[in-house]
Amino acid sequence: MHFEGTAFRYGRDIDTDVIIPARYLNSSDHAYLASHCLEDLDPTFVERMKPGDIIVAEENFGCGSSREHAPVA
Repeated sequence: MHFEGTAFRYGRDIDTDVIIPARYLNSSDHAYLASHCLEDLDPTFVERMKPGDIIVAEENFGCGSSREHAPVA
């Protein structure tokens, strides 16, 4: 298999509060949540992320409080 795209590299312990900040949890709209994904860690992430791109992170990506919003974002 061959994939093309950008790999966004992040460190360890990226918790659900970083994936989608708590201030946006008042919505379950997928597009709205996606528009704020990782914005406190990387403010330009949403602008740069394109179909085919991936996130590469060290251990514990998605750790922390269990938020159903994080995987949606």
